[in-house]
Amino acid sequence: MQIGLFVSNGIGADWTGRDPQKCWDRSLEISKLADDLGFESIWVPDHLQSIRVDTPSPTVEAMMHLTAIAQVTKKVNLSTGVACVSFRNPAVLTKMFSTLDVISGGRAEIAIGAGWHEPEWSAYGIPFPPPKERLARLRESLEIMTRMLEPGPSSYKGERYEINELDMNPLSIRKPRMPIIVGGNGQKVTWRLAAKYADELNLDGPDPDVISEWMPIIRERCEEIDRDPATLNVSALVFWRGMKGQERVEKLQNMAELGMSRIHSGNEAESQDSDEPILELIEDCKTAGIELVS
Repeated sequence: MQIGLFVSNGIGADWTGRDPQKCWDRSLEISKLADDLGFESIWVPDHLQSIRVDTPSPTVEAMMHLTAIAQVTKKVNLSTGVACVSFRNPAVLTKMFSTLDVISGGRAEIAIGAGWHEPEWSAYGIPFPPPKERLARLRESLEIMTRMLEPGPSSYKGERYEINELDMNPLSIRKPRMPIIVGGNGQKVTWRLAAKYADELNLDGPDPDVISEWMPIIRERCEEIDRDPATLNVSALVFWRGMKGQERVEKLQNMAELGMSRIHSGNEAESQDSDEPILELIEDCKTAGIELVS
């Protein structure tokens, strides 16, 4: 199991009352530290404002944030945790990721989900449809993305999106293509979409104990379409909520034993003022027998 770091862009109200420029600079410091220390990946959230409705906070846009992080890092993979498909046209979003892949020397990964935080949709004038429609958009977006990542012109006409003889150039540097990651906890639709289209399913903040109950269901979703479950990586955003030391070590070991490909986590508020939470996470990983990238 590999370890990534969740780098905040302010959406958890952890930048509240702080100078946005200093917060921005600190996020790049944290990213460079993660790269130097051997984290496998960096993930930034794709929200347009604080998700703490009663606590406004400076926030920055995810794709621009990743572009800046690409410039101060050399090894870590880069992705959103995860991009909301309704915020951007899916073909344009794919182009943005392919550009990020070039900028980063082949380190970009496409990670998308249906979106969920209604207040920011309303604030930005984006209509917030019911779950069925949001998931339908996710499905069509995945259809477009998989076609665009193949060589040569691609076309698709759905009920919501279309592309016409689109020849994406450049394609991703990574071969055979940039990984596609579907994020979400929806067992009936989201996990089936991941099984059909994705290289990886990213679970959103489950308690580590719940993952053991979910893994057999995820395998079933692959078997339903005759896909080898071993070909679908499973990762998770994990919120430790103050947990560290032996308790966290045991949770890390359990997740590794369950077959998780990687996790990403961070202590966003605490890390604004100190590297210590990041260093403590590394120590717990080492104690758990999880090696970081050299």
